[in-house]
Amino acid sequence: MARAMFEYTKTVLSKVSFDVTLFCKEVKKALQRLLPYEIEELKLYIFTLIRQNPELNQCLIYLNP
Repeated sequence: MARAMFEYTKTVLSKVSFDVTLFCKEVKKALQRLLPYEIEELKLYIFTLIRQNPELNQCLIYLNP
């Protein structure tokens, strides 16, 4: 079930990547819901999204505690 949540999170992030505010909000929610090893995978996924949409780099503050 947890893997399904990870895949769902990736889908949501890709769909809201057009809006920085929504993207950051979804990143915060994902960090609360996912398991630690999934968060590491999510960071890699987010970095690929940021390469495509550089304005999303504002959300990096949530990934580095």
